[in-house]
Amino acid sequence: MLRLAPVLLVALLVVPILAGLGMALLPAFGYLPALGGDSLSLAPWRALFAEPGIWRSATISLASGLLATAISLAVVLLYLAAATGSRLDRWIRRLISPLLSIPHAAAAFGLAFLIAPSGLVARLASPGLTGWERPPDLLIVQDPWGLSLIAGLVIKEIPFLLLMSLAALPQLDPERRVAMARSLGYRPALAWWKVVAPSLYPLIRLPVYAVVAYASSVVDVAMILGPTLPPTLAVSILGWFSDPDLDKRFLASAGAILQLGVTATALAIWWGLERVASRLMSLWIERGGRRRGEVGLHVAGKLWILLATAIAFVGIAGLAIHSVAGFWRFPDALPGSFTAAHWARVLPSLAGPVASTALIALCATLLAMVLALAALENEQRRGRHPSRALWLLYLPLIVPQIAFLFGLAVVMEQLGTRPTHALVAFGHLLFVLPYVFLSLSEAYRRFDPRWSQLALTLGASCNGTFWRVRLPMLLAPILTALAVGLAVSIGQYLPTQLLGGGRVTTVTTEAVSLAAGGNRRVIGVWALVQAVLPLVGFILAVGLPRLLWSRRRGMQGAP
Repeated sequence: MLRLAPVLLVALLVVPILAGLGMALLPAFGYLPALGGDSLSLAPWRALFAEPGIWRSATISLASGLLATAISLAVVLLYLAAATGSRLDRWIRRLISPLLSIPHAAAAFGLAFLIAPSGLVARLASPGLTGWERPPDLLIVQDPWGLSLIAGLVIKEIPFLLLMSLAALPQLDPERRVAMARSLGYRPALAWWKVVAPSLYPLIRLPVYAVVAYASSVVDVAMILGPTLPPTLAVSILGWFSDPDLDKRFLASAGAILQLGVTATALAIWWGLERVASRLMSLWIERGGRRRGEVGLHVAGKLWILLATAIAFVGIAGLAIHSVAGFWRFPDALPGSFTAAHWARVLPSLAGPVASTALIALCATLLAMVLALAALENEQRRGRHPSRALWLLYLPLIVPQIAFLFGLAVVMEQLGTRPTHALVAFGHLLFVLPYVFLSLSEAYRRFDPRWSQLALTLGASCNGTFWRVRLPMLLAPILTALAVGLAVSIGQYLPTQLLGGGRVTTVTTEAVSLAAGGNRRVIGVWALVQAVLPLVGFILAVGLPRLLWSRRRGMQGAP
């Protein structure tokens, strides 16, 4: 049965995406018999191109994807060059899990509350530094250029790219490379950039492409921080799909294919930028230069990572303050009073979404873990190197969600499948499975095979070795992968909204639906709950191994 695991894993990721894209493509050209489209037509495309602001929407989506990825990658590489091995490095590595666990929507709300004209930054700076006695008339959040959207994406993508980089670095032996470059007179940060960075980037290319695709087609963050007139392309598509006028489904399908084209264009541009950057890097390395620019790289590497980390955590703290704030006039830095009334008002309506969120996340994550363990165990028993087909794991992350989920929802409607928790959990599984597999694979493959060989020589079967040796010794990375999967599922908005048909509510869908409202107190409650739920998984992932293996330090995982 284990031999079927890799095939099942790949089929589970590829088939729904291809089916979704196919069913999005046909209505884009007017063919959807269920809605009266019996022949192919270009009418949906004419209607799409006649939409006001459609090209601006596409341009903002394209630019936000490229800029957010470039800034995030630059911050990560600068940090690794400047702080690797330092006390700051150890501190940041401990914060990766909490930062990664914060859902995109919660981080977006936190940033919005921080940078809004009446947000925490303006309050702390007023009136002493600004002279403002009332909030300024400035469009900061949801600005027409998408700058706040880019900032929100950068805050969340930095931890992801940092985690992927840290997972890839052991393959390069960076300490030896840097030591060799330093023996030639290069300063540490310059040495890292010249001998480690060029080899590291090819190892994280697919995660970077995933960030480009996500940032160019994101929905929930764009609804909170993105422009509104017009909105980003993905937000417009979701609006057309949810429109009571079913004829808008043809328009939505055309928009989904256009979004696919926008993301493909962003990836093509990024590929071209890679070629240019590679050439420029080669010229820079050939020129030598052992000291020039060292100080700037060192300062920038530590400053930007500290700023991004501080913004993320201060934003969550802002959510907590708003959730208990009473009367709070501008420019007071803190509320004049605190109250639990907002929690008391929201608590009765929290139970249903929290239960749905937990049920969907647990089902999707546990199934993903079973598939990942089966595929990895099959790989170990057959003694094979990782398959080249593993790049397909990134397929759900590289193909825009709105492009294939829209078509997948249509497929489910055609099959007569009603929106249920099981259907939504299946949609979440498409995104949870890659993260669970990637989080677990490195630790699983680096597991010392001598432990299994020793168990086999003592008479244990292959299955007995798996259950009694490999799983207990890998408990810490398994729990960490489960926590990552739970965090990914809890943060999913679009699969829940499209496959759930608005009938399955989770904490994330409820929080994002409040974005159009102005009640920051209620938003603070929902967003804070959304941020805390994934953190519970990471606390258990860290605490359980230490509790169960309190007398076996080597089995407790990383300190």
